[in-house]
Amino acid sequence: MRPSTAFAEVLVDELIRAGVREAVLSPGSRNAPLSLALHRAELAGRLRLHVRIDERTGAFLALGLARGSGRPAVVVTTSGTAVANLHPAVLEAHHGHVPLLVLSADRPADLRDVGANQVIDQRTVFGGALRLFHEFGEARPLTDPAVASAQNARWRSMVCRAVAAAGGAFGAPGPVQLDVPLVEPLLPDGTAAPAELAGRPDDAVWTAIGVPGPHPGAVLAPRSGERVLFLADLTDPRAVALASAGQVVVSEAGGAAGREVLAAGMHLLATPEFLAAHRPDRVVVLGRPTLFRAVTGLLADPAVQVDIVGPAAGFADPSGRAHAVLPGVQTSEARPDPVWADAWRAADDRAGRAVQAVLDDWDLSSSPRLARDVVAALPRRATLILGSSQAPRDVGLCSAGRNGITVLANRGVAGIDGMISTAIGAALAVPDSAAVALVGDLTFLHDATALVIGPREPRPDLTVVVSNNDGGGIFETLEPGAPEHRDAFERVFGTPPGVDLGGWVQACGADYVEVGGPGELAELVAAPRGLTVADVRTGRRDLRDQVRELHRAAAEAALDV
Repeated sequence: MRPSTAFAEVLVDELIRAGVREAVLSPGSRNAPLSLALHRAELAGRLRLHVRIDERTGAFLALGLARGSGRPAVVVTTSGTAVANLHPAVLEAHHGHVPLLVLSADRPADLRDVGANQVIDQRTVFGGALRLFHEFGEARPLTDPAVASAQNARWRSMVCRAVAAAGGAFGAPGPVQLDVPLVEPLLPDGTAAPAELAGRPDDAVWTAIGVPGPHPGAVLAPRSGERVLFLADLTDPRAVALASAGQVVVSEAGGAAGREVLAAGMHLLATPEFLAAHRPDRVVVLGRPTLFRAVTGLLADPAVQVDIVGPAAGFADPSGRAHAVLPGVQTSEARPDPVWADAWRAADDRAGRAVQAVLDDWDLSSSPRLARDVVAALPRRATLILGSSQAPRDVGLCSAGRNGITVLANRGVAGIDGMISTAIGAALAVPDSAAVALVGDLTFLHDATALVIGPREPRPDLTVVVSNNDGGGIFETLEPGAPEHRDAFERVFGTPPGVDLGGWVQACGADYVEVGGPGELAELVAAPRGLTVADVRTGRRDLRDQVRELHRAAAEAALDV
């Protein structure tokens, strides 16, 4: 067996033994040995292979597969700029704590710095974003059994180390890169592998490396009578369990986080009069809430003790107010101050009903109403994948209480790139869950090549709902949307693309529906079939006033005692 073929076969075999079940491949010449090894593994039923012609799309697909499954997924590329195209997804995996493995083919080291084709120095491409980087040595000929055995051990051991690092064995989960220099000839010669390249008996992993479990020093639930508010980020699944246990919980996902979570919590945090009268003594942060300015203000308040639950590596504390950072949270029978807790729940009930009454008077041309209706139509055990910018804010401010929904989003660095690929990956990773994505039109167009899926590739049951306001709606609600900036707004902030989404979607072989009303939307969301893009025409010009009207109604109701 040729050295590069053996090298690739061993790496793929040990990845599978270590728990990898999803691999995304972007074809190339230098990574041919890895491509063939992955193909053989798929034919043997050992993993599922996804082929994408665009490395950036492929990386976000792997990110979505890892997000949806909670298990490391691998993306495999050739050398040169192919590797650099993975950078946005690697950054998201770094900041979002997603177990992503990069297996990048390379030319031998002696071809660097001499003008050889498709050669870059891969050691610095991703900077400090990686949990682990390792550059393998070149595979040596296998004629000497001792050499073959030594290489096999080093290759397999490093794969185990890499999978463990991606999964969080040495800190927070995140991206890992294995740089694989492959020497020619790159294609197999048809000979069998020597016995010295075998893995452990019974498909066992070569080196078992444990991932840490819950830490005994976890943040405890409140002491009886304590005024403590749990504040969850958009995707944290612990919000509903804590709320069900009697704690006061606000989530960036609003009612989509669970029926027991305060659906209008973000409105309450943005109402100074209410917060002044019912300020918590302690805020326990779950994850990395970064969507709403009211949250930032609360966490910067010196009168509030802030505790953070999450990995110590890269914890979010922009104001520097954190009192403790601990890895877990436990519920208990202790309850917060009952008068204080009842005041929050009563205000949330009034504010939530006021918000829903305002939304009832609007139609789907309002993106807040669209978000409310998408969440309401989701079946139980659905997966909702949210883009960045306006979509998650609309959900957080407008959704009524729902249980049984898993919310996913790329909030590590909150970019709009790669969201459709991420959603496709997440949908493929949870085939027993209805999968729906809610994104803006610019987010959709930024990853439009995600719909280029070959005829032999796995395809998801996924409905992508596009809030199509022909531009950047989020800027309407921020400082650039103020009237004094209107003259320049459309050109440099609104940026209307004027694209026919239907033409693109249909050219890529996906289904396209221009949604006519709430009933049609509910049908598409309730039972996703195939890959469908639901185009909902929404407006931008009124969005700033609509958000203000929602908050005004919520604030007035919250204070009406």
